[in-house]
Amino acid sequence: MISNLEKALGFELKAFNYLYVLCDYETLLKKNITLDKFVDLCKKKDVKLVQYRDKISSLEEQKTNLLYLKSKLNIPIIINDKIELIKYADGLHLGQEDFLAIHRDKKIAIKLVRAKIKDKLLGLSTHNEIEILEANELPLDMIGLGAYKNTTTKDVSTILGDKISYLAKISKHPVCAIGGVQINDKIPNIRFNVIGSGFYYE
Repeated sequence: MISNLEKALGFELKAFNYLYVLCDYETLLKKNITLDKFVDLCKKKDVKLVQYRDKISSLEEQKTNLLYLKSKLNIPIIINDKIELIKYADGLHLGQEDFLAIHRDKKIAIKLVRAKIKDKLLGLSTHNEIEILEANELPLDMIGLGAYKNTTTKDVSTILGDKISYLAKISKHPVCAIGGVQINDKIPNIRFNVIGSGFYYE
């Protein structure tokens, strides 16, 4: 049966290491990259998913940017953290802390989230075997798993390295590798390579 994620993507997940790009608005501004240029890069590099992350703009600006991305890219646009913007996105990605802030019982937290986002895509960050096993019990569409390698943009306490492929095998959900992942990395059992600032280096 076709999954919710496959329905949103418009194809079956048969291959691995598809591109999932973080559109961090602060990074775009620092690198002097317009949303227009970002869209061009996504099309050129055959990106399958985009996650919009913005810790600096007003909600109104973020809404405008989300609608722009949705109008220009024919792929799912995921919003990071901001459940209040779900109306303008195709899905939501939350960290472990975000879930716990909603409710300390993740099964209750996800029911509350699902009530708001309905059948839109839902991803959760994981970092170890325990969090993956917990995620297996939740109605998620995918999980983020990392950090794969050291990254310059985030302070990372746990580097998974090659262990990431073993951990990904445990997951019932498609796994998106994050943290120091490169566009051309071929990581076994990883459905999506999540690319951050590395996306802008040819």
